[in-house]
Parts: sequence; C-alpha cells; structure tokens
Amino acid sequence: MEYVLSQLINGICQGMIYALMAIGYSVIAGVTGMVSFCYGDLMTMGAFAAFYMFEFAGSNIVLGVISSFIACWLLGIIIYKLCYEKFLNAPRHITMICTFAFGIGMRNLAQILFGEARKPVLNVVGNRAIILGKSIRITMLQITIIVTVIILAILLSWFLNKTKWGLSLRAISQDKTASYVVGINAKRYSLIGSCLGSSLGGVAGLLLAVYYQTVYVTMGNALSMKSFSATVLGGLTDVPLSALGGLCIGVIENLGITLTDSSFRDLFTFSFLMLILLIRPQGFASKKGARP
Repeated sequence: MEYVLSQLINGICQGMIYALMAIGYSVIAGVTGMVSFCYGDLMTMGAFAAFYMFEFAGSNIVLGVISSFIACWLLGIIIYKLCYEKFLNAPRHITMICTFAFGIGMRNLAQILFGEARKPVLNVVGNRAIILGKSIRITMLQITIIVTVIILAILLSWFLNKTKWGLSLRAISQDKTASYVVGINAKRYSLIGSCLGSSLGGVAGLLLAVYYQTVYVTMGNALSMKSFSATVLGGLTDVPLSALGGLCIGVIENLGITLTDSSFRDLFTFSFLMLILLIRPQGFASKKGARP
C-alpha cells in the first residue's frame, strides 16, 4: 500500500509537469486556432537553455526557469512568423506540415549544436526528503516542481483574467472576427499567445530534465504526443481542463507501472486517452471545442 501511495505522489508530480505542458499547448491552440507538431522539440530547447544556464551560472532553479522561458519565447516568435502568421486563414493541414518540418529542423540543429549524448542535470534541487507515515517519501525536488507549476498556473490565470493583454487573448480565442471589429489586433495578440504557450512548454521541458536528471535532443519525441493528448482530453482550447488531462495522464502512468514494467508507461497513457474519447469524444469539456 505504501508503495502505491509513493507512486501516486510520483504520478502527481509528473502529472503537474504534463499539466504545464498541456496548458502551454492549449494557449497556442486557443489563440491561433491551430495545433503544433514541434511542441516537444520546443520543450527540448527549453531544457537545453536551462542546462547551459546551470553550467554557466550554477544550479539555480529560478535562473533555469527564466532562461527556459526567454529562450522559448524567442523561439515562439520564429515559429509564429514561419508557421502561423501567413496561414491563419489557410487550411489547418498546411500549418501542421509547417510545424512538423520546423520541429525536424530544430531537432537536427540541436543534434549538431549539443550532440546526441545524454547530459546530466544533477543537484539542481537538494535530495532532502520528508517522510510521511512510516516510509512514504516526498522529496524537495517533487515539492519544488509542484510549487513551480502552481505558481505559474496562478500567474497565468491572473494574466488572462486581470490584464488587458490577457483579456484580449481570451477574446481572440473565442472569436477572431469579432475581436477585429472591436479594435483588437488579432495578429499581434496571436503572436503573444504563441510566445506565451511556447515559454510555458520550455519551462515544462526544464522541469522534466530536472526530474529525470538528464537532457538529450530526442526527449521531445514522446512529449509532443503526450502534451497533445492531455490537451485533447481538455477539449483542445480549455486551459483548466487541459491541465486536468495532464495531471490524469501522469497519475495513470505511474499507477499503471506499479503493476507492470516501466516500459509500458506509454501504453497506459494512450489507452487512457482512447478510453476517454470512446466514452466522451469531446474529452472532459462540456462540449466539443469549448473555449476558455
């Protein structure tokens, strides 16, 4: 029983990272109206930005978050300009192909710049643990990850609901044409939304690198599909429900591997996704395509 509870804690911690991935993805999908197939590689670049910040300035998690956020914000500008801006009114498959090609290019560039070997990300957060009950451990790393995601989620909620930029993003996600009519520059705010979602993905990549204590150029391959799956569970554009989808995937994964082997991790993820979609094609959302 204690082992199951420990795995539940691991699942919550990992699920919080997946939730942050899904939040960033749903922000991009909400303001641009399109999906991205380079999101996993974007997270990889965020992890590498933090890794080299750790190498340069020491293992400071705050500096790592800032470097990942800024690096992926800049990448978000490039992705928007190349893959979204010219195709906002074009068929969606064109943008999908563009982001897919951009992701391949970004991955190959990372292989040239950083090499294919795994790089260790050690001692960013202390290994001290708190013992709950007799033998249930929750580490400072897990607490740090959970607190970081909660803080970012609160800041995002404040930004979307209390600032002019955030309210404009919400308006665009609901109706771009009506936003134009009331004087909102949809292209400008779509760019901001793309950058914001990309930055949150970069921070999620950092947290995964810190959690698994390693970073490598192909780590985004599976992450892209998991972030997309979590977002689909949330109705694609609903930020809170996408976060719930990510949390559920993390918990299901870790509880599943308590009964089997860790190599079946992805099997539980996508089996859970298919089961939910068979029961509710719109996912957790009250209706298909719900907006935040």
